Amino acid sequence: MDVSRGVIERLVDNGIDTVFGVPGAQTLPLNEAIETRDAIRFVMARHETAVTHQAWGYAETSGRPAATAVVPGPGDMNAMNGLKNALNDCTPLIHIAVETDPEIRGGDGIHETPPETYDTVVKDNVLVERPESAAVVLEEAIAAAETPPKGPVRVGVPKNFLTMDVPLATPGTYSRESITGVADRDIAAAADTLAAAAEPVIVAGGGIRAAGASEELRRVADRLGAPVVTTYKGKGVLPDGSGGYVAGTLAGSSAPELFACLADADAALAVGTDFDAVATRAWSVDLPDALVHVTLEPADLGTGYEPTVGIVADSAAALSALESALDDRAVAADDSDAVERASAVRGATSDRLADLRTESAPLTSVSALEAVREAVPREAIVAVDAGGFRVWGLNTFEAAGPRSYVNPGSWATMGTGLPSGIGAQLAHPDDDVVVLTGDGGLMMCVHELHTVVTEDVPLTVVVFVNEDYAIISDDADRNYDLETGEYGWADAPIDFVTLAESLGLRAERAATPAEIRSRLAAAIDADEPVVLAVPTDPREPQASDWMRD
Repeated sequence: MDVSRGVIERLVDNGIDTVFGVPGAQTLPLNEAIETRDAIRFVMARHETAVTHQAWGYAETSGRPAATAVVPGPGDMNAMNGLKNALNDCTPLIHIAVETDPEIRGGDGIHETPPETYDTVVKDNVLVERPESAAVVLEEAIAAAETPPKGPVRVGVPKNFLTMDVPLATPGTYSRESITGVADRDIAAAADTLAAAAEPVIVAGGGIRAAGASEELRRVADRLGAPVVTTYKGKGVLPDGSGGYVAGTLAGSSAPELFACLADADAALAVGTDFDAVATRAWSVDLPDALVHVTLEPADLGTGYEPTVGIVADSAAALSALESALDDRAVAADDSDAVERASAVRGATSDRLADLRTESAPLTSVSALEAVREAVPREAIVAVDAGGFRVWGLNTFEAAGPRSYVNPGSWATMGTGLPSGIGAQLAHPDDDVVVLTGDGGLMMCVHELHTVVTEDVPLTVVVFVNEDYAIISDDADRNYDLETGEYGWADAPIDFVTLAESLGLRAERAATPAEIRSRLAAAIDADEPVVLAVPTDPREPQASDWMRD
C-alpha cells in the first residue's frame, strides 16, 4: 500500500472523518487518497491559519479530534497559531505536515523549515523517518493526542514517502489512559478540608469538559453547598443563568462581587484548571488558604496558589471519589446555599450592567449580546472570537452546556470565531451554530466566509461592528500620548453586508435589540449561511474598567 493511503486509513480507522487544509503540490497524494474513501472528507480553507482553528472548533464541540494537512514551511508556520491555541486548551487534533525530502533536508529546499521549529506549540512532534513506519507513527500520534491531558500532535511526513508503495508495518493497540484512580489519602484530606468549610466555593476549568464531568461537578457543588466560578475554558460546563450553581466567569472583567465570592470563601475546590495568569490577573485574585486543587498536569500544582491538598487525577474520577468521601462526613455548609450565593453574584453583576442596556444605535456590547442570547436557541452551539465584545460576553452571554460554547483560553488569539464555527458546524451538521465575532477579528479570517459558501456550511455569523480595535485605542488614549480612536477605521468603513454578499452569502444589518432578535432568529432558521452585521459603539467603556469601578 502506498504511504498516503496508509495514512488516510489510519485516520479513518480511528474515527477521524474530517481533514481541514489548503492543498499544495506536496499534499496532493493525501488529497487523492482522501477522495478514494467515503468515510472521510477534505475541507478546503482559504488560509492555513484557519485550518487548525477549524479542527479546534470541531474537537471543542464534539470531543473528537479532526485532522489538518498543510504544505511545509509557510503552510506549517501559518498553522502554528492554531496549534498553540489547541495546546493551551488541551484540545486534540492531528496535524499532518508534509516535510522536505530527507535527501535534500538541510539544503534549503523549497519551504524547508527544521522539524524542531514546532516543538513548543504541540503536545508532541513526531517525524516519519522511514516510509514503512508511517502507519505506526501516525497511530502513536493519534493515541498521544487523545491521551489526557489531550492536545495537538504534529506528524511530519516527507513528501517523497507519500507516493511510495511499501509494506507498511501494522500498528499495535495504544492505550488512551494517562492517570487512573485517585489516591484515597488525598481524597480523604480533600473531603476533610471541604466538609469543614461553612462557605466553600468551586473553581471549574476546561478539564471538566474534557473529562465529561459536568454531572459529577453538579453533585459535588450540591453536596458542599458551593457556588461555581468557571474559567474561560470552563464556561458552560454547568449552564449559566438563573436557578443554577454558576456565579460567573473568572476574568479580568469580573465584577467585584465575584472576586469577593472567592476571597470570602473559607475553602475552595479548584478542578480541571491550571490557574493561568490571564484568568487570575497574574495570580492577584484572592483565594482562600484552604485550597484543594485537582489537575491532570503535575506542574500545575503550586502555580500561583499553594494548595492545601494537591490531587493529580482525572476530574471525573476525582469528583466521584470526593462525592463518596463527603457522604461519610458532616458538611458544615448549608446544602441549599450554593444557588443563593451564585444568584447574588449574578444579580450584582447584572446591576452593574444596567446603565449599559440601551435600545438605540450604536448599541453597547451588553445590549447587543443580550439581544443575541435571546434569539439564539439554548441548544445551539456558539463559537466566540477573542476581542472586546468577548470580554463583555464572559459576563453577559449565558453558556448553556459543556460543549455549546467555544472560545479561546489563555492564548486569546483573534480570528478564531469563524473558523471554529465552521469546524463546529461540520462536527454537528444537524445543529444550529452561531458565530460571534468583532469586525477586527473577522477581518483576520474573512477569507473563510468563502469556505462557508463553497463547503455549504449553514452557520450564522454575527459580526459586531465598531470600526475600531477599541481595547487598543482605549489603552492608547488612556495611558499613552495617542489620539482617541487611534486604531480605528471609521474613515474607511467596511460594509460587511456588501462584502458577505460578494462572497455568496445572504447578509443583513440589525441596529437595535428588536432587529437583532427578529433578524437573527430568522437567519438561524434559514438553511443557509447568513451574516448579520450589528453596529456597536466604539466609545463604550471597556469591560475591565467598567466592572472595576
